[in-house]
Amino acid sequence: MSTTSRPAGLRMPAEWAPHERTLIAWPAREEAWRGGATIEDARDAHAEVVAAVAAFEPVTLVADPAHAEDARRRVPHDSVEVVSLPIDDSWLRDSGPIVVTDGIARAGIDFRFNAWGEAFTPYDKDAAIAQRVLEHLEIERFGSPIVLEGGSIAVDGEGTLLSTEQCLLNPNRNPLLDRAEIEQELRLQLGVERIVWLGQGLVEDADTDGHVDNVAAFVGPGRVLLQTVAEQDDPNWANARENRRRLQEAGLDVIDLTLLPRTKHADDGDTVAVPYMNFYLCNGAAIVPVAQLDHDMDEEALTRLRALLPGREVVGVPGRVLALGGGGVHCITQQIPKASA
Repeated sequence: MSTTSRPAGLRMPAEWAPHERTLIAWPAREEAWRGGATIEDARDAHAEVVAAVAAFEPVTLVADPAHAEDARRRVPHDSVEVVSLPIDDSWLRDSGPIVVTDGIARAGIDFRFNAWGEAFTPYDKDAAIAQRVLEHLEIERFGSPIVLEGGSIAVDGEGTLLSTEQCLLNPNRNPLLDRAEIEQELRLQLGVERIVWLGQGLVEDADTDGHVDNVAAFVGPGRVLLQTVAEQDDPNWANARENRRRLQEAGLDVIDLTLLPRTKHADDGDTVAVPYMNFYLCNGAAIVPVAQLDHDMDEEALTRLRALLPGREVVGVPGRVLALGGGGVHCITQQIPKASA
């Protein structure tokens, strides 16, 4: 496996480290929005997330040239820059660059993107979007030979990375690489020292093959908020117990979140999870998807997160439409860490 490594000493910081800005993309793929959600609903939902994040830090909103004027019209915020670049879809957490830093210098890691194991086509524009964004931001690019989506990993900024075997070791991502080779590349590009493998993501998260950002999030160094469930007959019960066992075995502090709202896909009746876990940490705030199906549950989740994230404003935004499209707030955002050079 040939690779191009970034300068030594750089690492992917924790999401709570200071940001220069957040990247978000404007919805472009009409058929991605289904089950009771249209692309116009999706654009409204994205606009709400953009506004919520822009209250705390600048946002670079990437829009396909065909939709750039619509994006400018619907997000008229002084701290939002709309950049016209060709895209296929709007899940920039997964297709966008991952920026590493030592607090002074920065580099952009461009992992290969194959649309979640070629689940959606075409994806050639999204496969090139990380490079185009880095060129716009004037951040040096370093390519990686492995397929990796940003939603498939979480880091605490102090050397530990979480992922799920279901996704990152899936043959539809890197069929010619084994676990050791993938771990080597993660250490090389992201500056991590330890990889903790969870088993499975959410049962309902079939589109991404179980991204970690729907089941686990660092809320501090060595401290993990874990999606669990309260009932033994829940299809996620066994997977959640196994994930907790692995995290505890790794010496991490685990906090359970059993709250998990669900809705139905209007087209096929499938159950769709709307996990609060898919929140995003921007400067001074946590932007949290709320299902708006059970007010008391939403308020309980926001209260729990306020206790876990002291000093941050916890802001709820509508999450049901994003979930029907296959993701949440974290899935549509990607942080660009701040650096002094």
